[in-house]
Amino acid sequence: MGKLEFSLDQIDYQILRIMQENARTNNADIARELGMAPSAILERVKKLEQKQVILQYNAKINPDALDQKLLSFIFIKAQDPIGTQKVGLLLAKIPEVQEVHDIAGDDGYLIKVRTNDAAGLVDLMRNALGKIQEIISTRTTIVLETVKEEQKLVIPTED
Repeated sequence: MGKLEFSLDQIDYQILRIMQENARTNNADIARELGMAPSAILERVKKLEQKQVILQYNAKINPDALDQKLLSFIFIKAQDPIGTQKVGLLLAKIPEVQEVHDIAGDDGYLIKVRTNDAAGLVDLMRNALGKIQEIISTRTTIVLETVKEEQKLVIPTED
């Protein structure tokens, strides 16, 4: 897959900053804040989507509301040939896995998982991870308390 090229200006950055704070902000409100026409904002947002700068719109849901109270990170050592992502793609299909990272070092992957409790984590490891034959070993870290969990990116400001 070729590398995407992004050419963004300060107005794009301002739009992204507003939308990242609240993706439900409508074009008229963004236009008012930036002193532009709503149609110009709509056109820019569509271009940001087409250029894959804006990838999707999501709601941030409290995991406790869904009884997903246990957050864990699992380091996975796998027999993945260099340059392939077979295990990573299999890990990505597991619903409880929120993130899959191909990492440098002794372990090949780092995954972030949410389960209801320790029993749910054991079930995930036995019944999902255990079925991936290429996994050699795992090392699990259970989060005791989350101080910060954020998906927002640092958007450049005017210099």
